[in-house]
Amino acid sequence: MLGWLKNVWLAVFTVGHGLWVTLRYWLITYKSDRGTFTDKFEYPEKPVPVAARYRGFHRYDLTTCIACDQCAKACPVDCIYIGKERVEGSKGFQVTGFTIDYSKCMFCALCVEPCPVDCIFMGATHDLSCFSRDGCIVDFSRLPVDVAWGRATLNPMAVSESKVLTHPVHGGPNQP
Repeated sequence: MLGWLKNVWLAVFTVGHGLWVTLRYWLITYKSDRGTFTDKFEYPEKPVPVAARYRGFHRYDLTTCIACDQCAKACPVDCIYIGKERVEGSKGFQVTGFTIDYSKCMFCALCVEPCPVDCIFMGATHDLSCFSRDGCIVDFSRLPVDVAWGRATLNPMAVSESKVLTHPVHGGPNQP
């Protein structure tokens, strides 16, 4: 009987402690000197600082990709689509499209590990705002060269401008 009462007391104490933590954080939101998010970080003019191991939108280096499909095979939600063509007179492939559907992506970084040439990695970009689901589908082969080759960050303007193009900006790393 004593053990049962001890378990009841522990359950009541644990729930009470959890409610106290919730109440404390709820009351902090009513502080007058707290300020708003935009006062603190000046977003979007100044980007929000992110942690060193933050898994944001992907960075992709088209110059080193060998179209091995390892990242697409490792993706648990099938959000990576790779288009490739065999290069005449060579052993390799030419990347014709590298598309990531960010409406499916769960930012798990499982696609980064199996890449043998380290051409895909997680970036620090956290904002890719768009007005439609079509804006969530990013074809890295149609982006401007600086963004597609990983030298600049992925941004909504570059993605929306890449949707207007009818041909890729470049032919890929294996084209002369």
